[in-house]
Amino acid sequence: MSDDRLAGALGEWRRPGVPLSEALAGAVREAVLDGRLRTGSSLPAERRLATALGISRGTVTAALARLRDGGWVRTHHGSASTVRLPAEAAERIAPISATGETHSIDLRRAVPAAPQAAYLAATRRAMERVAPLLAQDGEPGAGLPEFRALIAERYTREGLPTRPEQILVTSGTRAALALLCAQLRPRVAAVEIPTFFDALNVLRGGGARLAGCRVTTDGWDLDQLDDALRAAHGGLAYLVPDFQNPTGALMTARTRRTVAALAARHGVVLVVDETMRDLDLRENPGPEPRIRDAVLIGSASKAVWGGLRVGWIRGPARLIGELAGNPLCAPLSAAPMQQMVAIELLGDPDPVLDRRRAELRRQRDRLSGLLAGDDRWHFAVPPGGLSLWLRLTGTRADTVVERARTHRLDLSAGPRFAADGTLTHHLRVPYTPPSAALDHIAAALDKACRD
Repeated sequence: MSDDRLAGALGEWRRPGVPLSEALAGAVREAVLDGRLRTGSSLPAERRLATALGISRGTVTAALARLRDGGWVRTHHGSASTVRLPAEAAERIAPISATGETHSIDLRRAVPAAPQAAYLAATRRAMERVAPLLAQDGEPGAGLPEFRALIAERYTREGLPTRPEQILVTSGTRAALALLCAQLRPRVAAVEIPTFFDALNVLRGGGARLAGCRVTTDGWDLDQLDDALRAAHGGLAYLVPDFQNPTGALMTARTRRTVAALAARHGVVLVVDETMRDLDLRENPGPEPRIRDAVLIGSASKAVWGGLRVGWIRGPARLIGELAGNPLCAPLSAAPMQQMVAIELLGDPDPVLDRRRAELRRQRDRLSGLLAGDDRWHFAVPPGGLSLWLRLTGTRADTVVERARTHRLDLSAGPRFAADGTLTHHLRVPYTPPSAALDHIAAALDKACRD
């Protein structure tokens, strides 16, 4: 690699208050993860690199030592240093942005990194049998028949008999919700407070007015839910009953029966987001019943990887047929090749899911232990999902978010998840990062909540 190309790939890498060797090592890591530096490429010799960057050779030597220790470069005696991606970065559950190995720990999105070995193997298997698909027109339609059959069989195996014609494939749960909004055109949508902020954006973008019902880590306020469903008469309700995002609450079977009855009474289409359903962290989980007559949407974005842009809708065959005929169906569908990779991954998801659930359980317990017993916040240990939902007892959440940023920690305050802008004393704190980053998160929260 030429000196100029490397300097261009690194960009403005110096950071005020950060030692040059540390800043340079961090810039190389970020450039590798962004694809600006290709793995396998060779770096210039130390003396040339120092001249190109305007720093001392000792600084370059120290930066390369940091990178070697972390597995980001490999140096053979008498030859150049070669850029690589360490196995730890490839297989960890957290994306690199949430580990603290770059500038800060970014927890504004609770998302996993891809399980690289499993994902690459699935991609290779998909490529080996993609030839018949390439001979077709490539229009996604309602989804590849093989993938629709796979998802239908999974629902049937879990106790909900489903035919392939009851499945429509989308490019994720947001696309599924957007397509449902375009087809049903609700004037009012009932939502949980709090709920996933992207869902709020989709519903508002579809022209719906939002009616909220309160959800805490203890569960759903059924009186408020009744009011919200009454306000949404003839429209839809968006609910996350399984390890609700962000509270982590798990809806009881009794509450699910009540929700189904209320929706039928008020003529509301229940849209149930099951994206978190696979992230059950209980020691002896039992399958939770599904809400009767609900339209189900799901994806592998939380359990596998957000970059796998494949989701689905499970509903009555008549509704699925209407959705397939909607003009937005094609642009909101998943690319056929993505569906092929999903078929390979979801045909036998247990190896990936078992490993992820075990890691998340350990990390949840570690962060919970670090934050327990502090009267500056309250929280319940969630039975599943990706994050803790903290109720701050003194400081406002936006103040803590601002202070935490000075300690290299980016968080999301409660109002981002609230349709009515409330929850000003709540924080979502994902436990997806590795142990060392969780220690930093706890320390940063401690500093951010001090008077």
